[in-house]
Amino acid sequence: MLTRVAAALLAAITLLSTAACGGGLLGRQYEYEEDLTLDIDGSATLVVNASLPALVALRGLPVPTDPSVRFRADEIRAMFETPVTNVTRVSRPWRRAGRRFVQVRIEVSDVRRLGEVPPFAWSTYEFKEENGRRVFTQTVGASAMKPGSLQNYGWNGSEIVAFRLHLPARIVHHTARDLETDEPTQASRGNILAWEQHLADRLAGQPVNILVVMENESILHRTLFLFGGAFLTAVVVLVLLIWWTMRKGREHDQAA
Repeated sequence: MLTRVAAALLAAITLLSTAACGGGLLGRQYEYEEDLTLDIDGSATLVVNASLPALVALRGLPVPTDPSVRFRADEIRAMFETPVTNVTRVSRPWRRAGRRFVQVRIEVSDVRRLGEVPPFAWSTYEFKEENGRRVFTQTVGASAMKPGSLQNYGWNGSEIVAFRLHLPARIVHHTARDLETDEPTQASRGNILAWEQHLADRLAGQPVNILVVMENESILHRTLFLFGGAFLTAVVVLVLLIWWTMRKGREHDQAA
């Protein structure tokens, strides 16, 4: 009985993990997604969730698009591992709409150097301090479009490509807009913004211009500072209470 329960829980966790990677149950489904978590010092973690055909059509990577061809994680790793980047994980593939998807997790010490890495060479990155604030910009240029890509892989062009940012400080200004309404979007929980584009536009090389202006102090640093201040205040109050109690005790003993 316990074995069956454990197996069911494991299956549920696997399903949720796959859905999260593919954007299914937990949000939009992306054909290609770059999810960048930026630190205030310029270091970053970049997670790529993409179908293998998207890696071929958008980035020109030599990965197998035929589902019958064996998937080799070490070959995927080698395409993203450079002197600038450190690949910490290549997932097992999952399937959606007949296509195989993969997740690659990458660490980089300086986000401004990501453009030196072949899979991300379509972008230019800047991260600088300006007028007492931090400014991040990324411009995504032309894809490595392969003729006939939409027909070859069963796409209709409405599939979505996304560039998501997890930002370390309070956002002052940004250029993210809703894909359907073209209205400015609000950062979601955790200071997350997304720039989305239809696959047909990304294949055609329509640029994506990302701009975020944020405060110079990280949210984590501010939270730790506030927590430390609250803890110190609590300690001071406790010490004063102990001192007051001991003083009252001495006064009581002297009176007696």
